[in-house]
Amino acid sequence: MVMPRALFTPATMLALLRNLLLLLVMASVSSAPVQAQSILRDAETEQLLNDMAEPLIRAAGLQPADVRIVLIGDDSINAFVAGGQIVYIHSGLIEAADNANQVQGVIAHELGHIAGGHAVNSEGANKATTIAILSMLLGAAAMAAGGGEAGAGIMAAGQQAALGTYLSYSRVQEATADAAGARYLSAAGISGRGSVEFFGKLLNQEMRYNVPQDDEQQYGRTHPMSGDRIRFLTDTYQADPAWTHATDPTLEARFQRVKAKLGGFVNDPQRTLQRFPASDVSAAAHYARAYAWHKSGHPEQAMAETDALVALAPHDPYFLELKGQVLLESGHPVEALAPLREAVARTHDQPLIAATFGHALIATEDDGNFPEAESVLRAAVNRDNENPFAWYQLGIVYAHNGDEPRAALATAERYSLTDQPGLALLNAETALGGLPANSPDWLRAQDITLVSRARLDELRRRGR
Repeated sequence: MVMPRALFTPATMLALLRNLLLLLVMASVSSAPVQAQSILRDAETEQLLNDMAEPLIRAAGLQPADVRIVLIGDDSINAFVAGGQIVYIHSGLIEAADNANQVQGVIAHELGHIAGGHAVNSEGANKATTIAILSMLLGAAAMAAGGGEAGAGIMAAGQQAALGTYLSYSRVQEATADAAGARYLSAAGISGRGSVEFFGKLLNQEMRYNVPQDDEQQYGRTHPMSGDRIRFLTDTYQADPAWTHATDPTLEARFQRVKAKLGGFVNDPQRTLQRFPASDVSAAAHYARAYAWHKSGHPEQAMAETDALVALAPHDPYFLELKGQVLLESGHPVEALAPLREAVARTHDQPLIAATFGHALIATEDDGNFPEAESVLRAAVNRDNENPFAWYQLGIVYAHNGDEPRAALATAERYSLTDQPGLALLNAETALGGLPANSPDWLRAQDITLVSRARLDELRRRGR
């Protein structure tokens, strides 16, 4: 028997299946957890981002306590939402921004996605997936009837239509978020000048990398073209009374500090030292150089920069935190206690700083400091239970005290937070064996076992 000639080869079939898989991924990406990315935790940075976002969150009709701004360690210029009321901002965006107002423009846009339910409402992606699946079924039916070329054509056309549907829906969401962000900035009395400026940066990036800007190229884009966005937003913002409002100078100074601090932490030390030469005696420059020297293993130079910061503001809690951190990590935990204790007090027991203080108390290897370490660390995890480092330190305290069940529970918490479900399950089961039945800690250990088993099952289904 002579089989009919067909363009539907195994390679073509594989390519079409890949397109379908791509659409399925697009449909689920908004609700997928943010994993395999480095979340950067810093007390000063988180407080600044929260303060910058709070008036915008209220303007969006949301509650500040329910919205989180999370910093991702990634040098690309990006921000996104991925389910829930969480705005993720890449460190590269903070570095690229010239001022606080530009970042507020980005936050306002992302809040537009949250308020619009864009991360949850996958209507466009669902439609695209439906089109893709139908085209696969119709194409397969045509092939089964002997029409190989016709079947391949149906599938290819269906994939193209599905992709067009998804991209069109995505562009509508982005335009909607732009308009919502403009409303929030206006309601909060914050200028939209920074938003326009930042889109200008994105346009320059696109031009630099030869991203086409003509209408014919818009089909393949998930976002509206930057030039169009700039024109729309400029007209909108310039007509708003807040256009001429200046950013609060204190907020702007805090932003420049944090930007320099972040750069010193994530960038190559030599790059930081070139960008902030010794002749620059601003607080931001001292901050950046302190992190650069500390990161490159030069504790004396790091301490000199830190002392210069403390001299500028002797009771600034974040300068004191840095001084304690440098002392602790250069082998002087006893000397680190005083600045860290004051930093904790002046930030009203900020949990990230408290975790470092607890670490310093443990690192003294003085048994007399362990009761205070336990108190400090228990308070820290009660206020912020998503800090693996704090749980690790608390586990050390429990083990030192001979409380193995709670040491195992603290370890289970840590492994659960770092997505190591096998180890989390093992330690949670150990904790269950030694904790009083139905006590709060026993119930928490039981919760971790259930979550860890579910996560292990999920990983097995994925073949990991």
